[in-house]
Amino acid sequence: MAELDVIARLLLSPLLLILSACGIGGTSYSNRIGSDGHDVLYSKAQVKDGVARFECRASDSGACHYTLYPDACAGKADCTLAPLQRFSVARGETRQIAGIDDFRVCVGTDARPLRADCAPAARAP
Repeated sequence: MAELDVIARLLLSPLLLILSACGIGGTSYSNRIGSDGHDVLYSKAQVKDGVARFECRASDSGACHYTLYPDACAGKADCTLAPLQRFSVARGETRQIAGIDDFRVCVGTDARPLRADCAPAARAP
């Protein structure tokens, strides 16, 4: 009987290791702006296996407005690369986009364009 336990453990160990690897990985982003204990903006995004999921949990305007930049632009106000995508997600809703992996998330409560450092773009005179 003890031999069966040893054999079962030897057979199950690799299987458990393989199963534990499932679901590992991906990148998560969280953006939260609060004021007096109130969430003015709360957004979460997760990228896994080439699929990005954007969730607008709270926004005083009723929507989260996203601008996605190439990862090479991270934090660079003077980045000359164009945004990968711009889109909005209504408060309480989610959106999935397949085929994107390396990007920088900028999100705001209004549709004003955001630079690669996530600051609002200067308005034209």
